[in-house]
Amino acid sequence: MTDVAAPIREIHVAVAVIIREGRVLIARRPDHAHQGGLLEFPGGKVDPGETVQQALVREIAEETALAVPEASLVPVVGIRHDYGDKRVFLDVWRPTHAPSEAVGCEGQPIAWLAPEELQDDQFPAANRPIIRALRLPSMLAITGTITTVDGGVASLQAALADQKQSLQQQTLMVLRAPELASDAYRELAQQALPVCQSAGTGLIVHGAPARFAEAPGAAGLHLPWREAANLVSRPVPSKVWLGVSCHSADQIAHAVEIGADYATLGPVQATATHPGAEGFGWDAFRELTATANIPVFGLGGLTPEDIDRAREEGGQGVAGIRFWWPQG
Repeated sequence: MTDVAAPIREIHVAVAVIIREGRVLIARRPDHAHQGGLLEFPGGKVDPGETVQQALVREIAEETALAVPEASLVPVVGIRHDYGDKRVFLDVWRPTHAPSEAVGCEGQPIAWLAPEELQDDQFPAANRPIIRALRLPSMLAITGTITTVDGGVASLQAALADQKQSLQQQTLMVLRAPELASDAYRELAQQALPVCQSAGTGLIVHGAPARFAEAPGAAGLHLPWREAANLVSRPVPSKVWLGVSCHSADQIAHAVEIGADYATLGPVQATATHPGAEGFGWDAFRELTATANIPVFGLGGLTPEDIDRAREEGGQGVAGIRFWWPQG
């Protein structure tokens, strides 16, 4: 008789992303622990009978002496990862309030690091989406209608100038111009790059993977679903952003499979830019983001005023056109 292997149990781990003055609290794992010597975020296993929030409050206090109010915790991302010998579900939350000073209560070295200082190879593999979530902005700007190269550059300059104050924390922009032919889009991207760079904004090209190679200096590539659906692996280097437009759990899963760093998901609400498309609402957004192993931006009829709601529902923030692009 053939022995049947027992199923590997999934371990529920509560993880805290604690940010203070733009820096995130990290610690170094003990050498004898699983993945010993690597960096980690505060947290630990959720005990039987505990909620993830209760586990986080307990673990944060035990590890760092920080007293985090349970009501201050908001979801960041949920990550499932198979290490081969164990499976974990990292349930990542962010406290909006963490008073007092942090100390390494268990003798572990701790530090407050800027998100750009966090390197993938210094953390367990499952932590990569957390690092991405920390580096991504809460608003992802997308360009509106562009029918000519000159008009597109002029609109971009006006948008960045007019929205400088409100987009202070917006550091990425998707250059979407489906009305332009390939040659015109390439010219637009090349002219838009210095405009974005002078404004401190990373330009993400939109469309087929070939467009990224035609725009040296671009911060990344955003794939429409029709392009992502045909891919089996990541089409751009790991040091740049890869995003995918998604509308379902299956599409999000495929985005994760090809190595995407984030996804946009919508329409959450009805939007004037896509008349006739009904929004699926916040409840569906929450259910879909709960299945995602990557940060997700809500898209469709949303504004910066919806960022807090998107985060409460497990999203990274909001993406859109009308809240920043010149209308008319």
